[in-house]
Amino acid sequence: MKRKPLILLSNDDGVSAKGLRELIQCLQPIADLIVVAPDGHRSGFSASITSEVPLRCRKISEQEGLKIYKCSGTPVDCVKLGLHALVPRIPDMVVGGINHGDNSSVNVHYSGTMGVVIEGCLKRIPSVGFSLCNHDSDADFSPVLPYARRIVEEVLAKGLPEGTCLNVNFPALSAYRGVKICHQNKGVWVNEFAESVHPLGETFYWLTGEYETLEAETRNSDYWALKEGYVAITPTRIDMTDYKVMDELEHWNLCV
Repeated sequence: MKRKPLILLSNDDGVSAKGLRELIQCLQPIADLIVVAPDGHRSGFSASITSEVPLRCRKISEQEGLKIYKCSGTPVDCVKLGLHALVPRIPDMVVGGINHGDNSSVNVHYSGTMGVVIEGCLKRIPSVGFSLCNHDSDADFSPVLPYARRIVEEVLAKGLPEGTCLNVNFPALSAYRGVKICHQNKGVWVNEFAESVHPLGETFYWLTGEYETLEAETRNSDYWALKEGYVAITPTRIDMTDYKVMDELEHWNLCV
């Protein structure tokens, strides 16, 4: 009998998040799953790791083809620990999500969900992150699930180039117009903090902000695709070298 693929799952919304539970149910029919997820919210943790305190990890459930662990660390800690101590063999995929919230455009740099995916990619494992542009803890993931399963099936069958992972974002809609293969939109967060004054006089700041695109009408950016009702798939490389600028810098007078 052919062995099922093995997938390592994690997220940044925590082991109890609805998006993770829905993803588990979606992928169980096609793969054995090992889930190593944070014990609480770790949104915005990007690729951060824990180095000053020991990690705690506990198995919270097990059944045929599914083990679930919760970990005191970051999303990347979860992947590192899972690969080091909890998986019986190198997984066929690492999958992050389904995230409650948008991880398109520059959000990829802050995202704990994409931290999961990039860590898997660094370990030369095909890796994909799924995000729904809806922060509601009880968001409706039902339109997402058929696409998530199909994308995972395609990656299991075809693989991904070494050093490339997929960042997949879904608009908060009941149905999608289709799928677009996208580039990362150019944009920036502005008005990032709301300032308040404590009754005792101390000033404090709440992280907030508004996303400001610098190329709103550029077709096939992830921002455009989501705005137009498409699933946005952005191939994302872990090598951030600007090779064109490397050539330019060769002509600078940099020696002293």
